[in-house]
Amino acid sequence: MIEQPGLGKGTVLSPGRARKLIIVLGTLTAFGPMSIDMYLPSLPELAADLAAPTGRVQMTLSSFFVGMGLGQMLFGPLSDRFGRRPLLLAGIVLYVATSALCALSSGIEMLIALRLLQALGGSAASVIARAMVRDFFSGDQAARVLSLIMLVMGAAPLVAPFIGGYVLLWFEWRAIFWVLAGFGLLCFFLVLGGLKESHPMERRSRHGLVGMLGVYGRILGQPRVIGYLLANAAAYGGMFAFFAGSPFVYIQVHGVAPEQYGYFFACNIVGMMGLSLLNAKLVVRLGAHRLFVLGTLMIAVAGLILLLNVLLGFGGLGGIVAPLFVYLAALSLISANGLALALDHFPQAAGSVSALSGGLMFLTGAVSAGAVSFFHDGGALAMAAVIAVTGLITLAVQVGLTRSSNE
Repeated sequence: MIEQPGLGKGTVLSPGRARKLIIVLGTLTAFGPMSIDMYLPSLPELAADLAAPTGRVQMTLSSFFVGMGLGQMLFGPLSDRFGRRPLLLAGIVLYVATSALCALSSGIEMLIALRLLQALGGSAASVIARAMVRDFFSGDQAARVLSLIMLVMGAAPLVAPFIGGYVLLWFEWRAIFWVLAGFGLLCFFLVLGGLKESHPMERRSRHGLVGMLGVYGRILGQPRVIGYLLANAAAYGGMFAFFAGSPFVYIQVHGVAPEQYGYFFACNIVGMMGLSLLNAKLVVRLGAHRLFVLGTLMIAVAGLILLLNVLLGFGGLGGIVAPLFVYLAALSLISANGLALALDHFPQAAGSVSALSGGLMFLTGAVSAGAVSFFHDGGALAMAAVIAVTGLITLAVQVGLTRSSNE
């Protein structure tokens, strides 16, 4: 039996209920990966169908990242004040409606705007699911559960590009958004029938909106906490640069078929899932902070190797795929451990901490994806350079703000 601190002292979760909870929460955190990864193979076709330049098409990613970032920073503190479940259901409804409207878009500008609204809805599920982890678990146990949730969440980017690629064999790109609307409906009924409120009245914040947002000031006043969150955000900036650049690098530059793109993408997700599983086994023994540091070192080295390979033309497509595998796998060590360490400093404001983490991550992603779009030269250099920079920034933040941590 596992003690469940969020619902009162002495409340416990049976192993079976804990497993079901992890599966449901992991599915909810998949809104971002599903909405991003499933339509990546369609970007070249979408550009041709809407007669839009590559940079404008990539803006549909950037606008989604902005929506996810801003939405999480809003829904997080609101869930601390009003509870998790009502906001979770409302966000999913918004996501389903805007996914359907994306499928009906008549131009690239309309799609960019709708992707922003779609992300606002999906952000509620992502941030509230992570906050619910802290409602149920704490400390290294929370880090372990977050790692297991990443395994469940990892199934989304593992299968999403395959689904998107093969949908394109039979239908046009618009069908992908109908599939996303169906995924949202599935999650709505999962929450409605199987997920109860985890943040009871006695634990909720009593602040008004200004007070709720003021919690961010207190969080930002803790150097170690902001160090964990900033390092996580910078690291994920590299992943979003990969999202923006890899469809064009793989499909247009190296001739990978759209339906085969998912195989290359899946290699990275397998690496992330493998390290998530390893982290879940090692974190109680080695500690979250030590594994977090290891992750920052790995992505800094992998980012530099990627950039050198592209500059020197070393290894062709393999010279791109291999360091990306290491970089993206190492994100599992940074994300689960960094968030768990940050949440432990503010257990009563788990929604706000989770929101700030996700908000920083997606806003950094918007900047990274925007940089790839702005400097796009028809090759892999823009993507590689942005990934290398994000890896170095992550390492610098870790050394500068969390090095003295005794967590």
